[in-house]
Amino acid sequence: MTGPAYLVLEDGTIYQGQRLGAPASSTGEVVFNTSMTGYQEALTDPSYAGQMLVMTYPIQGNYGVNGRDDESRRIQVSAFVVREHCEAPSHHLMTSTLHDYLLERGVPGISGVDTRALTRRLRVAGVMMGTLVQEAPENALARLQESSRYGEVDLVPSVSAANAFAWPPEGVYAPSGESVPQHRVVVLDLGVKYNIMRSLRTLDCDVMAVPAQTTAEAILNLHPDGVVLSPGPGDPALLDYAVETVRGLIGRTPVMGICLGHQVTGIALGGRTYKLKFGHRGANHPVKDMATGRVHITSQNHGYSLDGDGLPDGVEVSHVHLNDGTVEGLRGRNEPLMTIQYHSEASPGPLDNLYLFERFVEMVRAGA
Repeated sequence: MTGPAYLVLEDGTIYQGQRLGAPASSTGEVVFNTSMTGYQEALTDPSYAGQMLVMTYPIQGNYGVNGRDDESRRIQVSAFVVREHCEAPSHHLMTSTLHDYLLERGVPGISGVDTRALTRRLRVAGVMMGTLVQEAPENALARLQESSRYGEVDLVPSVSAANAFAWPPEGVYAPSGESVPQHRVVVLDLGVKYNIMRSLRTLDCDVMAVPAQTTAEAILNLHPDGVVLSPGPGDPALLDYAVETVRGLIGRTPVMGICLGHQVTGIALGGRTYKLKFGHRGANHPVKDMATGRVHITSQNHGYSLDGDGLPDGVEVSHVHLNDGTVEGLRGRNEPLMTIQYHSEASPGPLDNLYLFERFVEMVRAGA
C-alpha cells in the first residue's frame, strides 16, 4: 500500500491521502455511513452500487475480513474512503486484511482522508459526484463532469442475478441446523442482501431469488406463498419494469417490500419518490412503528424517500422516521401488503427489526 491518492469532488474540493486497495481510478456518488462496524457487509451491499462509500468511524479494517460476512457475490462500492486503515487486524475468523480484500477484487480506496470534514461537506452541500485517482488530480474534475450522474443510470441490472437461484447458492455461508421449509417465498432481486434470505430461511421459508425484470406472471407461476421485493441501488423512478411487476402482484399474493422494494411499491400504488439531501446510511436511525408505538433503532441505506401524499385510501403509513418525519413503511388495509424503508435484516446494524420478517410470515400463513 504505497503512493498518494486523491479524492476529487464535483465542487472542486480535493482530499489527498494514501492508496488503499487496487491501483485504479473510480467515479461515483460520494455518500457516508455512520456505522461503527460492519465495513465488509457495507462494501458488499448492492445498494451501494455506483457510489463511493465514506465511513465516518475513524478506523476501518481492525478485525480484517472473513469468508462469511459478504452480503452479495462481490464488492459493490465504486471506492472506499477511510480516515485510518488498520494494517495489523485481529479476529479469529479473519482470512484477509481489508487492503488485500480490496486489492484482490480490483476495488480502489483511499486512507488518510479527514472523513469528519468530508462528511460535514456532504451534509451541508448534499451528496455529490466524486472521482478517485492515483495521479495528479488536475484533470480529474473535467473527467468527472463528463461522467453520467448517479441518478441518470439504472443500476439494478448490474447487481441483480442473471438467473433465478435457490438459497443458499453454492459456496455461500448459511447457518446449519435449519428446519424443513414450510413456505415458498420468491425474492425479486433488485439487489438483494444475503441476510434477507438467511432471515427468511430461519423462519421455515424455502427461498428463491429471481432476476429484477421477472414479470408478475412468471413469479406467480412459481406458486409462491409470498413475495419479497428486495433493496437495491439507484433512483426508483427509473424502474418502470419493477413497478409493473409489483402492480401485478399486489392482491394476488402477500408482498413485503424492503428499501428500494418499498419505494417501487409506493410508486406502483400511485405515490412518488424524491431524493434526500444526503440520505440515511447507518445503524442508529430511530423509527416508530405506528401500530405499536414502539421505537426501533434501525439500519438504513437509501438516498431516496417516498412521499406519503398521493397514496390510496387502502394503504396507510406504518412506520415514520423520528429524525425527519419521512415515510419508513406502508401497510395494506385490505390487501396482504407491508413495506419498510429500512433494513430489517441489518448486517450491519441492530437486530431489533427481525420481527418484521415474522410479521410477513404470519401474513403468509394467514393467506395459506
